[in-house]
Amino acid sequence: MKANKTLRTYKTLKKFPFGEKIFSRIISRIAPYFGTISPFISELRPGHCEVLIKKKKKVQNHIGTVHVIAIANGLEMAMGAMAEASIPAHLRWLPKGMTLDYTAKAGSDIRCVAEVDQNAWQPGDFPVTVTAYDENDVIVVKGFINLWVTEKPQKPKS
Repeated sequence: MKANKTLRTYKTLKKFPFGEKIFSRIISRIAPYFGTISPFISELRPGHCEVLIKKKKKVQNHIGTVHVIAIANGLEMAMGAMAEASIPAHLRWLPKGMTLDYTAKAGSDIRCVAEVDQNAWQPGDFPVTVTAYDENDVIVVKGFINLWVTEKPQKPKS
């Protein structure tokens, strides 16, 4: 599969100092609410994306752990970047829903991971597995983000 624009941009920027940070900021500007967690895309390939969230005051809750909504935001960013880097050119996607289980306290930096089988892209409902890990690889949130995948409309011939 030929790399799409998102994946090509990531691979190009990754070669430069601070390239991943620049790419993360670009994605955060496309969907500005991602910027609220100061995310860092540390890995992106077809079917897989990892986003890091640093445990800072702005993402903590009243008990000093990373707020689950900040984690959900990181998981959604990982899913979106992965989907854009993975989806075949003839398809498009829209998020349809999210189901998350909170399994442990998030007391450290968080690694948000979105994964799919790259061969599974087809029209219809499409679940993306999302998992958030603390710095000890303990799962703190796990679940699915469901996508609605459709064929892109045909462009009128001129």
